[in-house]
Amino acid sequence: MANRAGTVALPSDLVDITSLLDAYFDVVPDLSDPAQRVAFGTSGHRGSSLKASFNEGHIAAITQAIVEYRAGQGITGPLFMGKDTHALSDPAQQTALEVLAANQVTVRVDARGAFTPTPAVSHAILAYNSRGADQADGIVITPSHNPPGDGGFKYNPPHGGPADSDATNWIADRANTLMEGGLRGVRRVPAGQVLQAEGIGTYDFLQHYVEDLPSVLNLDAIRASGLHIGADPMGGAAVDYWGAIGEIHNLNLTVVNPSVDPQWAFMTLDWDEKIRMDCSSPSAMASLIARSSEFDISTGNDADADRHGIVTPDAGLMNPNHYLAVAIDYLYRNRPQWRPDAVVGKTLVSSSIIDRVAADLGRTLEEVPVGFKWFVPGLLSGGLAFGGEESAGASFLRHDGTTWTTDKDGILLALLASEITAVSGRTPSQHYADLTDWFGSPVYARIDAAATRDQKAALGKLSPSDVSATTLAGETITARLTAAPGNGAPIGGLKVTTENAWFAARPSGTEDVYKIYAESFKGADHLKQVQDEAKALVDGVIGG
Repeated sequence: MANRAGTVALPSDLVDITSLLDAYFDVVPDLSDPAQRVAFGTSGHRGSSLKASFNEGHIAAITQAIVEYRAGQGITGPLFMGKDTHALSDPAQQTALEVLAANQVTVRVDARGAFTPTPAVSHAILAYNSRGADQADGIVITPSHNPPGDGGFKYNPPHGGPADSDATNWIADRANTLMEGGLRGVRRVPAGQVLQAEGIGTYDFLQHYVEDLPSVLNLDAIRASGLHIGADPMGGAAVDYWGAIGEIHNLNLTVVNPSVDPQWAFMTLDWDEKIRMDCSSPSAMASLIARSSEFDISTGNDADADRHGIVTPDAGLMNPNHYLAVAIDYLYRNRPQWRPDAVVGKTLVSSSIIDRVAADLGRTLEEVPVGFKWFVPGLLSGGLAFGGEESAGASFLRHDGTTWTTDKDGILLALLASEITAVSGRTPSQHYADLTDWFGSPVYARIDAAATRDQKAALGKLSPSDVSATTLAGETITARLTAAPGNGAPIGGLKVTTENAWFAARPSGTEDVYKIYAESFKGADHLKQVQDEAKALVDGVIGG
């Protein structure tokens, strides 16, 4: 049977929403199974009620743990709460509000009773905290681009970005302890009392975010150009935002698909024939790509709008690494008020064409481990003007060099594609072609290799001295890294570089594999050689 990736979902692909919601309330997790315990990854706790990994008990316990964490940190301001369009987000918000109300926490939910993108929550936290009084924090209920049967729960402390490991480890440990105790330590009011609770109020996330966009983007240029923008929220939390952006700022903008459907029946299937709102995937973005000729620029966002996908009429969907390089090159040349010493931030598995762009700009490159949280301090101080991940997540500073968001902002990066086109008269994909003419054209890929739990643990604990090889794919090895050069933080794996290539190996947190990211400026055949030698090198070190 032919692979159905890129084709519209069939009824058999759709999750049963009734069963999903019933399981949220009815299923009690088995805490002897590690997969059913609370576990925070780089983007919060994620799971499915159908797999007993995202249920009422999890959310009640996590919320109580957050209450206790913020009290221990002296956080007394409001907690800004947003949710996306996944079916489990609504009951999870209700559970969280019952716990927050019982603990007399001041909470601000959306004034319109609608959905809230992750960047709008970060923006709200930072706007409140700029007053310098008591400090606010936030919760975003979203599993990002994950399938419709999943739920997610993220905590953003007062800096407005993703919580660091110290915070998430404490919250997860406390939540699991509460669950082991049968939730007896969780305070909670009945559902009917939430709206009457003194601390539960509202905030117009959409108005504050949308009206502030001119402080970070050149919307005048976009408006004057008359560019026809096609914005696809992909059934996610940005659905109302795009219409408001077009209306409030008088842009020639069409919301390509304003539908919200918790089954995502309108989606085209991802590479593995699953429904996944991944705006960096050609398969998931197939319907928008098919309409690319209708617009000067087309963009997509995932369910919580912290990721971006850029589609141009001349090249289709851009590789996220390619767009990051273009965005960096454009922004640092067109933001004269940014600090001249503000660095460029990238994750260590992002394309090294960014290294070459940064060097050409005369800017220092700060290379950090995977996870947007590493960019937060620099974005707050203005010392880092742009932070971007290979997985299509990024944010950057306002025109005046002050903080916009400290979490990924897919709406911002999508609009930047229109600014680039309006100001330069060339699409981002045309700009990338210029960059490759100047710096070379890298070939980039990620593959998985089998590994046991012990082997994955060994990979995460390597030191540079464990690697004795001196060459990789015919080139001299120039660096062996187990800590990120930008901040010295452990990368939980290994990166090896040469003059024209590199690979990075990291253990998967959910599967019995490790991931090999690799890139070569010497073509596809050389990339394959890099991948083969990388696997042999890593297996030799960890006992594969």
